[in-house]
This record gives sequence, structure tokens and C-alpha cells, in this order.
Amino acid sequence: MALRIPPIQCLLTFEALARLRSVTQTSEELCVTPSAVSHRIKQLEQILGTKLFGRADFSLTTEGIEYLAHVREGLATLSRFPSQGAAPGRRKLRLAVTPTFARSILLPRLKQFNEAYPEIDLTLQVSIPLLDVVAEDADLTIRFGTGRYADVEYVCILKDEVAPMASPAFVREHGPFETVQDLDSVPLLRSPLEPWRTWFAAHQLDWPEPQEGSQFNDVGLMCDGAAAGMGVALVRLKLAAPWLDNGTLVPLFSQRVPSPHAHYLCWRTGTMERWECATFAEWLKSTLLVTGP
Repeated sequence: MALRIPPIQCLLTFEALARLRSVTQTSEELCVTPSAVSHRIKQLEQILGTKLFGRADFSLTTEGIEYLAHVREGLATLSRFPSQGAAPGRRKLRLAVTPTFARSILLPRLKQFNEAYPEIDLTLQVSIPLLDVVAEDADLTIRFGTGRYADVEYVCILKDEVAPMASPAFVREHGPFETVQDLDSVPLLRSPLEPWRTWFAAHQLDWPEPQEGSQFNDVGLMCDGAAAGMGVALVRLKLAAPWLDNGTLVPLFSQRVPSPHAHYLCWRTGTMERWECATFAEWLKSTLLVTGP
């Protein structure tokens, strides 16, 4: 009796779903509906007579892991014919990133990535963990924090220092700022993302965290507020680069204090098996060249 070979679309769907672990992303990559993805996987499992995926998170069964290796080997062989000069297929990559990091750090460098890897279509999604705005379907996420993340794998990509900043007009009106104690008489802008205790502790001040004054849940908005003359903001130097470069913000003192937090690139286990994800991670690390304390 002749062997029944699974349809190629079932094999392609199985490989994509095992790699992406998302029906939505698989359907978008293959340009089919989510229901078609589910139907193809069910058809493949019926042909093979075994379950390939064990849980709702699309983790593979033992049989699925073994079969995936064979499928990838077969697809790799087929992809080499009929022409080894064929243009590679486009890859999709979803990145969740906080707004100010995207504006100050990523976007000024992103043209380099697009020129180096034109076959990767990058989608940027806003992520604001402080407000529970999280892009759950993102392949890679950039977080700002302590780096102690139990739910994902991660690598540090950017450390920074903080310093009080204000607009030149504010400095002329309320200055000069010669000692840290001069901050006691001016409005301090507040943000849970950058508490003033970092600066106070570094200068042996027992001042409490400010309880009054304008508050911001986005560092970029706080920079805009300080540039508009609303008060003094404690800001990370690298994130504040656009405002410092155009002169709308100036540091009040020459001292810099290491931030206790850093930016981390995070991903789910298995994500770096995808070429486009590993490529972007390596490019980002080499571009930013992690420095600092």
C-alpha cells in the first residue's frame, strides 16, 4: 500500500506554528486564516496518527519534536531547488518597546538595521508595563527594570546615568544651581519610572520623595514638561539625548549618578531559534555596546 505523504501546506504550517507558537502570527506569515492553521494541524495529526502539540502554548510533544527535525530537514532540502539564487522570503519581527526608548535610542539607529537586513519587516508596538499596556504577541520586548525576570530570558542592552535637567529659561529664572541643596526651592517633576531617591541617596540627602508637583508616567512627556519650563526633571542622559542635542534641556550639575535600573531585551524560550529574532538581538547589542556601571 502506498504511503500517504502529508500535504506540503500542512508541513509548512506545522513548522511555522512550532517556531512562532502563535496561531495569529502563523496565519499572517502564511497569508491564511487562523482557522486554516488549526485545520491544517488537525489534518496533519490525523495523517500521522499522533499529537504534535501538547499544550495550549503550542509546546511540542516528544513526537512533535522528533517530527519537526525531519520536516525542517525536508523543507531545507526542497528550498535549495530549483534555484539557489532565488530571493529569500521576507521575515516578520514584532518588537514591543517603551515610547521614549523608541524615540531616543531605537529610531535614530533603525535605518542601519533596515539597510543591513531589508528582508526583515519590523513592527514596533508600544509597551508601557507601568500601565499594563503590554504587547503580548510581540516576539521581542524591551523592558526597563532590575533585570530579575522569571517569565522570560533576557540580556542587558543599555545602562544609563541620571541627572537633574531643566530648560535654559528655567535655569536663568531660578538659578544659578551651584549645589544640590539649590533643588530644595524649585518644583521637582515626578515619575515612578525615575524616583528622586536615586539622586538624593547618592548625595547623602535624607530628603523624602517629592509628594507634590506635576507627575508623568512617560519619561518623554516628563522631558517635554521640563523643556516647557514646568520644573526640574531627573532624567537618564541617553534617553534625554534629543532634548539635550536641540538645547531644550540642560543639566543643572556636572555630577552623574548611575541608574539602578537598565534596559533589557526579553524573549520567550525558543524565540532565538528564529533567524530574524537572533539577528535583531545581535544587531541591537552591537549597536548599543552596553556601557556604564
